[in-house]
Amino acid sequence: MSDPPSLEELNGAVVRCRRCPRLVEWREQVAIVKRAAFGDEEYWGRPVPGFGDPAAKVVVIGLAPAAHGANRTGRMFTGDRSGDWLYRAMHRAGFANQPTSRGRDDGLELTDAWVTAPVRCVPPANKPTPAERDACAGWFDQELALLERARVYVVLGGFGYQATWASLRRRGMELPRPRPPFAHGLEVALVGGPTILASYHPSQQNTFTGRLSEEMLDAVFLRAAELVR
Repeated sequence: MSDPPSLEELNGAVVRCRRCPRLVEWREQVAIVKRAAFGDEEYWGRPVPGFGDPAAKVVVIGLAPAAHGANRTGRMFTGDRSGDWLYRAMHRAGFANQPTSRGRDDGLELTDAWVTAPVRCVPPANKPTPAERDACAGWFDQELALLERARVYVVLGGFGYQATWASLRRRGMELPRPRPPFAHGLEVALVGGPTILASYHPSQQNTFTGRLSEEMLDAVFLRAAELVR
């Protein structure tokens, strides 16, 4: 795969990807069957590209699109409860111009931030296979390389943390050994590279159970803002 000259071209290539048969079948099935609440909407049903400020100093890294969130709207963390939590926190930290994200044309703009995921298609049960993760790795590596001004990676959940670590290793970054175990609030400053900030993923299994509070998520993004500003 040759390096595209811009994030825009990379995103165009991502949207056309059909490498993983299981994910292609699932994302398209979800887009046809739909959820009753969104029955009158046309689902995106394709790989979801990254979104935000191309000059971002902070890159937010999740897991994969949600079935009736980004797989419906076509924008990462848009149209579901995880996105509600994420963009509220980003708004309070000054990275987003509004605290809500409903659709691609809702006026949301990010400043100094970019939102992405290591896997671009919705996986069944939110569990991509290692092969599917690896098939997306080239897109992820190129995207992080193109976001050359990034100084902080905010990783949401253990999957995003591990995928980010693997991408940095593939790109020749000097990394500490052993890798620090994932934990909410973890901060790792890499020599000659970005600082990694870890947070629990704002999924319902974490927010509904109280494992992740809005104050906890706010603290991560306020720390990111402190590091870059």
